[in-house]
Amino acid sequence: MTRRCQPIARVGQGVSQSATRGTALPLAGSGHVQFENVNLWTRADGWQHVSGSELGPGDRIRLSGRRPAICGVSLDRPAIMGIVNVTPDSFSDGGDRMELPDALAAIRAMVDADIIDIGGESTRPGAETVSVAEEIGRVVPVIEAARNEGITVPISIDTRKAAVAEAALDAGADMVNDVSALAFDPAMAGLVAERGVPICLMHAQGEPSTMQDAPSYDDVLLDILESLETRIRAAEAAGIARERIVIDPGIGFGKTLQHNLTLLQGFSLFHDLGVPLLLGASRKRMIGTVCGAPGAKDRLPGSLAAALHGSAQGAHILRVHDVSETRKALEMHIAMSRGKWNGR
Repeated sequence: MTRRCQPIARVGQGVSQSATRGTALPLAGSGHVQFENVNLWTRADGWQHVSGSELGPGDRIRLSGRRPAICGVSLDRPAIMGIVNVTPDSFSDGGDRMELPDALAAIRAMVDADIIDIGGESTRPGAETVSVAEEIGRVVPVIEAARNEGITVPISIDTRKAAVAEAALDAGADMVNDVSALAFDPAMAGLVAERGVPICLMHAQGEPSTMQDAPSYDDVLLDILESLETRIRAAEAAGIARERIVIDPGIGFGKTLQHNLTLLQGFSLFHDLGVPLLLGASRKRMIGTVCGAPGAKDRLPGSLAAALHGSAQGAHILRVHDVSETRKALEMHIAMSRGKWNGR
């Protein structure tokens, strides 16, 4: 029976005391989150709470080790990935950035982001597939214009299709964000391996058009962890270096509200896979439900709460719509976690 390790994240005064005793470890290379204890999970026995000192060297290194930079961006603290949807039907900002000047204005407003994620196909619940030609026609002019304007922020292309990813990389993109975790297009893995670019593998249960019909899991945390582990192995088998892999448990993609809350509560379990973690909860429907905010653009408070929770759980990348607001909230969160501020 496979045993899984969930580090129990801690920030604040408890971390300082643990560090003084020399018993705390950094959580996945974090500069502001540590752990001292661990939950050991098996499907048969549930979980058992133990001291981190009882872990073997391999487990300790996997859970505490510094994660490699992505697109030159250090992951010692959460990186902010800004979302630019060049689509008519995305759940939050569909139609706002379909024209090139509007998309460029959005990118200019996100120069404070560490990475900008540009997508030309909505993957909201119920969305239909867009043709390769149409998707390329949406994203490539935006990427080219951003690069021609001298914007140097790393760009991620949010697509499931190898031809779209190839065109975007040729236009100046730096990484691929695939919501199908390389399962939609058989050519995607080979392309990513050949180009040597980072890839984010996201978990989704089913296609966007049907994923919210009746999502179900035996154990949502362990099922998704094992699914992502399988996708990591497939990526490595295709020649993608492990240090270029990021994972995303896929909040809202084939999950109920309870599934999403369980994933957020147990988010630190995914550090067991030993790769950087991305959290994309910004403006999601669950926030609207919990906070009573039916309009996606009215979900900033809940989005910030989710982002800061992710930071406290050791998330390495926060994918958000509201870059400036998230940046400010994160600065305050980290300063309070450390009990000091040394400037940016």
